[in-house]
This record gives sequence, C-alpha cells and structure tokens, in this order.
Amino acid sequence: MLKANLLALVWALMVAILPARALEAPLPMDEAFVPAVVRNEDGRLTITWKIADGYYLYRDFLSAEGDTNQPLTLETRPGRIKDDPGFGTTQVYYKKVSAFIADAPQTFRLTYQGCQDGGLCYPPATRTIDTVAMTISKPDSGFAFAPAKDTRPVERPDTAFSIAADSGETAVDRLMTGGGLALLLAGFLGFGLLLAFTPCVFPMYPIVAAMLTREREGLTAKRGFMLASTYVLALATAFGLLGIAAAWSGQNLHIVLQSPAAIGVVAALFVVLALSSFGLFHVQLPAAIGRRLTGGRQRGGTVGAAALLGFSSAFLIGPCVTAPLAGALLYIARTGDIAVGALALFALGIGKGIPLIIMATIGGKALPRAGKWMESVRHVFGFAFLATAVWLAIPLLPERFLLLPWAVLALAFGVYAGAFDGLRSTRGYGVLVRSTAIVSLLWGSLLLVGFGLGASDPLTPLGPLKGAAGIGETTAIQKSDFTKVNSEVALSSLLDTAAAHNQATLVYVTADWCVTCRTIERSVLTAADVAAHLDGVRLASLDVSTLDAENGALMRLLAVVGPPTMIFFDRKRQETPGTRLVGEISAASLANAARIAKGSAR
Repeated sequence: MLKANLLALVWALMVAILPARALEAPLPMDEAFVPAVVRNEDGRLTITWKIADGYYLYRDFLSAEGDTNQPLTLETRPGRIKDDPGFGTTQVYYKKVSAFIADAPQTFRLTYQGCQDGGLCYPPATRTIDTVAMTISKPDSGFAFAPAKDTRPVERPDTAFSIAADSGETAVDRLMTGGGLALLLAGFLGFGLLLAFTPCVFPMYPIVAAMLTREREGLTAKRGFMLASTYVLALATAFGLLGIAAAWSGQNLHIVLQSPAAIGVVAALFVVLALSSFGLFHVQLPAAIGRRLTGGRQRGGTVGAAALLGFSSAFLIGPCVTAPLAGALLYIARTGDIAVGALALFALGIGKGIPLIIMATIGGKALPRAGKWMESVRHVFGFAFLATAVWLAIPLLPERFLLLPWAVLALAFGVYAGAFDGLRSTRGYGVLVRSTAIVSLLWGSLLLVGFGLGASDPLTPLGPLKGAAGIGETTAIQKSDFTKVNSEVALSSLLDTAAAHNQATLVYVTADWCVTCRTIERSVLTAADVAAHLDGVRLASLDVSTLDAENGALMRLLAVVGPPTMIFFDRKRQETPGTRLVGEISAASLANAARIAKGSAR
C-alpha cells in the first residue's frame, strides 16, 4: 500500500509539472464567439454571435449597459437547457444566437461569457458598440485570452508595443485547460514543493524549528507533525487570502508587503526574536490571547499558536515573485475568478510547507527530550534569526556596506561555536561543531577583507581583486547600463530607437527593495556569457521601488506582477514569445532568452 501511495504521489507531481495536453487547445475568445451588429427596419438593434463548433454562450450572462452604467433591456430567445458543472442547470446557445435592443444609445457596452464543451470557460468579455458607425470595439482593458501554442502578439489599443499571447496566458490557464481544477491544484502543489528549496522559504525553517523546541520533553513525532501541519495550513490560507485581497482592493499587495517600511519592520522583528533567543528578554503574547490560544496549557507549541505563527509568517516573509505566484495573481486580475486563483495560491502554500512538515515529524522523533543542548539550540536559532534579518534588510543597505553585517555575523558565530577554544578536547559531534566554527571564522574574515576592498557579493568577497587584474572587467553589465523607462510613452520611445537600429530590447522590472534583483545584478548580469549574449541588445529598466500611476499602468500593460521580471522585445516592438523570465533567474536562462530575442530581431 505504501509503495502504491508513493507511486501515485510521484505520478501526480509529474503530471503537475509537465504541460497538459488532455484537450485540444481552445480558440481565442474572439474566434470562438464572433459578434456582429445590424439595425432593423423597426429601429431595433440586432446583435448576432457566430459560435464555433464545440463552444456555447450563457443566456444568463448576456447584458448591456449605457455610458452612465444604466442597464439596457436585452431581449433574447430561450436557449438549450444544460446541466453546467459551474453554474448548475442553465440555458446556453450553440452555433448562432441573436439578441435585440429597442432603444439603444449612441454607444453602449455589451457583456457576454461562454465556454468550450468539456474544457475551458472564458472570462466575461465586454465590447463597446457604436450605434452610429455600427462597429464593435476590441476589449478596452485586460488581456485577450490566447491558447498556449498561439504566439501571436496580444494587440493593445493605443500602444506602440504588444506582449506575446503566452505572456497573457498563465500557468492557471494551462492547467485549467488541460485537466480542470484537480490538475490545477496538483500542479501548484508541485510548484510549491519545488519552490520550498529556494531562498524565499528558508527563513521559515528556523521559525518552525524554534516552535518545536518550545515543546521540550513533550515533543514527539506525532506532536511535531500536528504542529507543523497546522502551521502550513495557516500559511497556505494566508496565501489564498492574499489573492482575494488583491482582487478586491485592486492593489499590488506583493509590492505593498515588500515596501521599505514593511521590510524594515519585519527585519526589526527578527532581530527582536534573535535577542529573545539569546536570553536577553522573553517574548510572549498578552495573557488574555495566550490563554485563549493555549486553553490554559503551559506548553509552548500549541495548535492555536502554531496557526497564528503560520498565518503571520506569510506576511512576515512576504511571497517572493515566482512564475506560479505571478500566474495566479494575473489570472485573478484578468478573469476576476477569485476562487480559482485563491485555491491555486493555497495549493502553492501547501507545497511549500511539505518539507517543513517532514522536518518537524523527523525532528520530533530524533531530537533529545531535554538537557543543556536546548540552550545551545536556542542560541543557534538566534543566529538564524539574525541572518534572516540581514537577508531581509539587504535592499535597505547601501551597496558599499552589504558585506559588513554578514562579516560580523559570521565572525560572531565562529567565536560562539568555539573556534578559539584550542585547549578544549573535541571528539565525536564536537569535531563537527569545531570545524563549523573555524569555517565560519575564516569566511567572516574573507568577508571583512572583501568589505575593505569594496566588494558587495558575499559569495565572491575577493571579486575586486579579479577586476583589478583586468579579468572580465570590460564585459560586466552594470545597473547604470539600463535606461530607465517608467511610463508607456518612455518605453514606446525607447522601442522606436531600438527598431531604428535593428536591435532587440530587454525590459528589466526591478526595485530597490527586491532581494532577488540584487542577486541578479551582482551574479547574473556580471556573468561573461550573459554579457556576450546581451551585446547589441538595448537595455531598459522599469523601477517600481515606489509605485505610482505611470509605472503601475505600464506594469499592467506588460502583464507584470512584480520584480524581478525580464521581457524581450523584437525590432517590431513585439515581445519575443517564450523569453519572459520571472523570479529566480539564472545566467544560463538569461543568456538563452537573449540569444532567441536577438535571432528574432534580425
């Protein structure tokens, strides 16, 4: 039975990650439902939809309203009764249908919605009808749907550029098309599991570990599993609510959560947790809240407290921008389908938490019940909390001083762990501790030297020596090489210039508070292979450190959720399909995208 369950889990994850091909790719909405308008001899307007084979329109979702939002009477004939999986028993139209309006104003808006039989349901579409010119406009907002294989650009009214159709379509669209809600949840669960081993999730490990150590002798495998499961469920719920709040408020909550003020508060909170772990003071909830969560019990790791900690962790850490997260938020913004987007984010949170549950279950069985080791473990967690605070605060620090806090932290841990305890005998587990202390001390010393040399990357503290020797100095791409474009007009002008010189263009969406962006600028853009492939590509940056009306509008036009995002345009001002990069970006993926973009620009 266990073997069968493991096989089923592996199969589910494989299906989740591979592109779904269970159904034929759906048509773009404007091809599935083609409206036309004519005026009858009696003065009434007739709107007729030609419906593609295998598609249908909902009668209940046909509506019209004037410029002042007043509803207009839309006469329709009865449709075919259908037991619809989404809306129950309802009336639908196949092949062709007409609707009539008696007293139509000069312009009005027409809204309709339809589905593919056994497949995708399209979001509601709104068109503007001019009764004088007898024309029907293209969508006035949002992103037109196009299937995954369709790489035609998405046309936008009054813009000098267009994004690729596969950028308007999200991972949610593809999974819903391929297998419905079940495949969507399995897919995002798999995405979350893969993302669980990225730096964005690492701060949660010391949080869960510290929660477990408060159990002391009461910690068992079963208890650890229950506490961690509660933590992860609350974390995933917070992710789902984030999507709902984003849809209702219309705000980019990811950017709000990653603002300098929010980062500063969260980093300070981790410093407080670290000082508490070192025993300087004791942090606890107010007595009334504590009694309500613990039910009068004295043990620290209660289910209620674990839920509160998990829910708050989602906002403390902040969900990093990744392709799955961006896809879910774009799907909510584009379709208004809050339930599906929120469920996708919930599954993403569950996937991220699976390793946490495994760690808690194993730790609950393997860790000693009590003893002096508990004090040392709390101190180690204190250093982990300080490292988290430094990692979060990186965007707030001047680049010249980035190595200094890491150097101090590494040196302090080396001293604490016993790097200078030369006379103390070590054996067994002590050898590992002593070795770790010495490595930490040496690394801290290198970081301190790197700080003196002016380095900013903790992974290459001696990098300036390489530059001084003339190795790779001429090929490195600097942040200053990017032309800032913070509006649609500025980007259009830059694309015009690039087109005149037969160049491809890279638009890099970044922000001062974006931790991943700093890593990209230090380690990815400076790679020789990246510089070689970006040679001849015009570089532009959209800085959203402070979100305003202009750069917010440009983000929406580009279908961008947040930084880091990279978009390549060809000389025709169209996004090169298949080259968009979101979240963690490697030198290899950027070099490959640049190669494709330069090829399409020729």
